[in-house]
Amino acid sequence: MQNVKILTAGDSSILIQFGNAIDPDINAKIAATVQLMKEQHIEGVVDIIPAFCSLLINYDPRVISYDEMKIRMEKILSVEIEAGARKKKVFEIPVCYGGEFGPDLAMIAEHAGLSEQEVIDIHTSTDYLIYMLGFLPGFTYLGGLDERIHTPRLANPRIRIPAGSVGIGGSQTGIYPMDSPGGWQLMGMTPVKTYDPEREVPILVEAGDYIRFVPIERPEYDRIKAEVEQGTYQVRIIEGEV
Repeated sequence: MQNVKILTAGDSSILIQFGNAIDPDINAKIAATVQLMKEQHIEGVVDIIPAFCSLLINYDPRVISYDEMKIRMEKILSVEIEAGARKKKVFEIPVCYGGEFGPDLAMIAEHAGLSEQEVIDIHTSTDYLIYMLGFLPGFTYLGGLDERIHTPRLANPRIRIPAGSVGIGGSQTGIYPMDSPGGWQLMGMTPVKTYDPEREVPILVEAGDYIRFVPIERPEYDRIKAEVEQGTYQVRIIEGEV
């Protein structure tokens, strides 16, 4: 548990700090801890919320005390240090870039001093680690965006960005899971619903998973969108070890 701190966070929460940097190794420790907690089925745990460098655990103090919770977490963290290779789950997300779906692609390219196709090639060349979910249900905070296409947010945010929009905001890229205001530069759109309240599991991905953007043309976008609406589309998932 070196460099890991267990702190109180109110009368029904524990905060575990794994470090103070956005780092894949720290995220791996957080993901492994979450998995071990799920396997343990600790009675009284209400919610497990991973973030960039920490893990917030909400519990019911009527079921388990702070001292008991701390002891359980110390045991889990000691096991986590010895954990072996992690499973890597990569979700392939099809994206139609540019045009009406990516009104800021030209600006992103101009800022980078690249062609639009070069920006697309760079954006689709990486498996992006999902560090955390937040801001909106299913909104993914992804790590690994190539520095060449880092792009400042819009000076004046849009009032409405459509669900499925894929954009860049500074050093991050991600998918808007629902219609919302936002200031990211929009480069494309996916027909896949990363958040669907009607689905048995509403949020498609979890922190610790990966996203791989796959470029598609408009006809394929329309075909996939129709399948999504019919409930027949299955996102391709590639599994392996990190």
